[in-house]
Amino acid sequence: MKTPDFRCLRFIFPAVILLLAGCFQSWAAPMKARVIQQLYAQDLKGLEKSFKWTLNELKKCDPSLDIIVIGENCHIPGKTPNDQVYFQIDAKNGPVLLKACAETARRCHSYVFAGALDSSLGAPRNTIFMFDRNGELVGKYYKEQLTPGEMKRLDKSYTEEWTKPYLVDIDGLRFAFLTCYDFYFYENFANIARWKPDIIIGCSHQRSDTFRALDIINSFCAYNTGAYLVRASVSMGLDSVLGGCSCVVSPTGEILGNLRSEVASMDITFDPKEKYLKPAGYGNPPAMHSEYIEKGRRPWKYRPAGSAIVTPFPEAPARRLCAHRGFSSVAPENSLAALGAAVALGAAEVEFDLWWTKDGEIVSIHDATLDRVSDGTGKVYEKTYQELLQYDFGIKHGEHFKGLKILRFEDILRKLSCHTIMNIHLKSIQNMPWDRANLQKVIDLIRDYDAQGHVYFMTNNGALHAQLMEMAPEIPRCMGNIRGKDIVDEAIRNKCQMVQLFKPYFDQNTIDRAKANGMRVNLFWSDDPEEAVKYLDMGVETILTNDYQIISAATGLK
Repeated sequence: MKTPDFRCLRFIFPAVILLLAGCFQSWAAPMKARVIQQLYAQDLKGLEKSFKWTLNELKKCDPSLDIIVIGENCHIPGKTPNDQVYFQIDAKNGPVLLKACAETARRCHSYVFAGALDSSLGAPRNTIFMFDRNGELVGKYYKEQLTPGEMKRLDKSYTEEWTKPYLVDIDGLRFAFLTCYDFYFYENFANIARWKPDIIIGCSHQRSDTFRALDIINSFCAYNTGAYLVRASVSMGLDSVLGGCSCVVSPTGEILGNLRSEVASMDITFDPKEKYLKPAGYGNPPAMHSEYIEKGRRPWKYRPAGSAIVTPFPEAPARRLCAHRGFSSVAPENSLAALGAAVALGAAEVEFDLWWTKDGEIVSIHDATLDRVSDGTGKVYEKTYQELLQYDFGIKHGEHFKGLKILRFEDILRKLSCHTIMNIHLKSIQNMPWDRANLQKVIDLIRDYDAQGHVYFMTNNGALHAQLMEMAPEIPRCMGNIRGKDIVDEAIRNKCQMVQLFKPYFDQNTIDRAKANGMRVNLFWSDDPEEAVKYLDMGVETILTNDYQIISAATGLK
């Protein structure tokens, strides 16, 4: 019998050993995380005491730890009487905190995460600082969802544009981040899950939620992202049943440890590479929860979201252009071609006009009559929608647009909701109010398409303003020019947030008075670059224009 040749095993054994080592590494690579929960003080003396306690807790950390997490703004753990004192404490305690974090990371050979303010780019930002095992600063996460109070005193500019989730990859681990208010925006969990983080670091000052609510939020976060959550917050007092809940949560949603209202540190050991796989639907092979959900995702069923969404009114910059009836110098006015062209070029705002049809459809057309913009005749409100569809609304602009049909309001919202601010000019007959059912349809469509924050109504009809105040008080309104009457007085009388001046029926005093009364100022209209710049210099904020590209190039505005 031939003697077996075992030489091939010299190749097989190393491969098997490497395979086993990989499995063992995943199984036998636990990490010890420490979360430090400070007391949130109610006065300045208690604040300084709590901060000193936190620094002392950092000194107690030892090399057995792999991760150390402290809460949001942990250098200002308490109430401050005003912003001036808040920033004074930041200037005093911030450098001390970051130096202590770096020293702790280096001494303990641990990753250290702490929330503080970062002013290195100018205006301060709410930040999670990440230090590596050598004490080097390797990451800064800027809080994505600022509270209304933070929007007033911190830099918010970076929140107004698209960014992918902030991640730090180091030593074979992927860290993602959430700060306080971020935890409430569940739609972001699915986005974070796409990047398959191992650990989410959470730094919080969530002070008003119950323990039960925080448990739900934290478990929901870990389960939906497929990552371990290591979260540090603040105690609102030993007897409090609100806030606190610094914790570690596994990808199954199981809370491995929770400090509730204790003022203390807590250590939890876990394997960050251990993932939770669940049946991906009955009878299907196991997968992460996020992968299972992704297979059935129907994003068009949700609220408008994504990189095309613009800053809502009134937070949007006041100085901007408004494409009057769309980019109407290149495409038929009040058409999707004109509106879409303006938005595609970056128009921050578009204007269009709405009338009703005989059968209660809401359509976009400026004139009450059809003759100027179509091959039809008669009044728009005397025709049914089906009758209007028989007419050509493109041919009078040019052969390229032959066959274009009248545009419904819902068609505009379906394509452009929240992609631009909409100046909606509600047309009317001899200053009469709208039929209530027709006006309700306009309002319901805006609410259906989640566009309340991205639209405002414009009219010079006082009766219509009164209807809108009653039926849709949450939607801003703009007063149009009324010849023979003072537009600012009319705007004040009708509680409008804006005025839309009509040249030449205004002067510098009109602009100044409007602004003095807290109103934004539109101008109808300018297609001349020099004229547009002049009006901007006078204090006009939003210029309506039929020639969007030329005026945008001349003014530098979108």
